[in-house]
Formats: sequence, C-alpha cells, structure tokens
Amino acid sequence: MPRAVIEDNPRMSLRIRPEQKALLARAAALRQTDLTTFVTRSALREAEIVVEEAERIKLSERDSLLILELLENPPPANARLSAAIAAMPKQA
Repeated sequence: MPRAVIEDNPRMSLRIRPEQKALLARAAALRQTDLTTFVTRSALREAEIVVEEAERIKLSERDSLLILELLENPPPANARLSAAIAAMPKQA
C-alpha cells in the first residue's frame, strides 16, 4: 500500500493551463465559493472515493457465501501447510 506524504507545510502548488484555471474559477463562482475551497472539496471527494476503492473488497453474494462456508468449515491442511506448521517455533 502506498504511503501518504506527510508535510508540515499546509500549502500546495499546482501548475495548470490558464483555460483550466479559468474553468475552475468559473465553477467556484457558480458555487459561490473561492477557488481554494472549490478545488479542495472536489479533490477530497475524489480522494475519498479512491481510498475507499483501494481499501474495500467488494464480493458478490456467491463469493461472500463461499468465504463464510470456508470460515465455518475450513478444508483440511495440505502437506505444505502441515510442514510449515511443524517448522514454526514452539511458544512457551
């Protein structure tokens, strides 16, 4: 998972084309807010969506039922798993 960049500086610089800035400024004016607030709100909404998609696994109903079944009735350990368990250090 990528690590978030943590900085003490609350400022962020963006380089965009003049027509892009004009469009953002127009949209901000239509929302009756300043450019910083408009861009920040829009970017944060998108960031929340991206993080949500990256951190959540969505399963079909069939897959959910299969996982529940496997948790309740796990298959027997195969030879490799049994060997790995045997090789683990004993805890006191």
